[in-house]
Amino acid sequence: MELIKVGEKTYYIKNATNIGIYKVDDNNVYLIDSGNDKDAGKKILKIINEQGWNVIGIISTHSNADHIGGNKVIQDRTGCKVFASNIEKSFTEAPILEASFLYGGYPFSDLRNKFLYAKESCVTEIDGNLPEGLEYFSLKGHFFDMVGIKTNDDVYFLADSLFSIETIEKYHIFFIYDVKEFLNTLDYLSTLKGKLFIPSHVEATNDISKLISINREKIEEIIESVCEICIEPKTFEEVLKSVFDKYDLIMNSNQYVLVGSTIRSYLSYLYDKGILTYEFIDNKMYWKKN
Repeated sequence: MELIKVGEKTYYIKNATNIGIYKVDDNNVYLIDSGNDKDAGKKILKIINEQGWNVIGIISTHSNADHIGGNKVIQDRTGCKVFASNIEKSFTEAPILEASFLYGGYPFSDLRNKFLYAKESCVTEIDGNLPEGLEYFSLKGHFFDMVGIKTNDDVYFLADSLFSIETIEKYHIFFIYDVKEFLNTLDYLSTLKGKLFIPSHVEATNDISKLISINREKIEEIIESVCEICIEPKTFEEVLKSVFDKYDLIMNSNQYVLVGSTIRSYLSYLYDKGILTYEFIDNKMYWKKN
């Protein structure tokens, strides 16, 4: 982990999940996300303590485990508040909801792991509770009520609204809860003007236009792929297998629920657009291109 200063009051810790830091005064800071587990939380606290700072708040951009995994250890050790919005607040307070939502029922033991199931923390609604110098804005699509944070140093923390070129080229499918809203968020991002943009899993940059285009192009490619797969009627499991085969992905329990949930979201998007339809045959649900 590396601490980088990017404004008078704004810093971030460069990590697998970038962690934002905002100084409200000489001694006290707010974090933006907390990493993927308690070990990440401990390392963040070590960096904070070395600077002589105190954590008085954590802003959770959304409730995925790699963004809230350090919440509990930091909150337990500092007494800080955790802030989140709407559904993200509920998922952060009861993290089993993420694994349950992804699986579509009570998650079997292999899904109750730190990648999908963080430790719970006490959460305060974000609206009206951020300090002067910070503002939040909606970034729906990747997850239910994900938000980004802008500091008064003109630095934007963009959570998981954009994925890196490397991630897209390696995995092709990145998690999306709502395809329509993700595309709307890409449109919104293209309107932003700022000094620096820091997505959670991408290098900080002063220009996100290329990233926006690459993310959009991959979504359009997946849409086309799903439509091609469904020229002949296919069950969800057949669609999912075809996607994994097309992109040489390896199935495991985590990938099954993460990619599976995403493909279901693509199917919903295409059905709502009138591009796909479905029917039940012999008690199986089949998807087919209109």
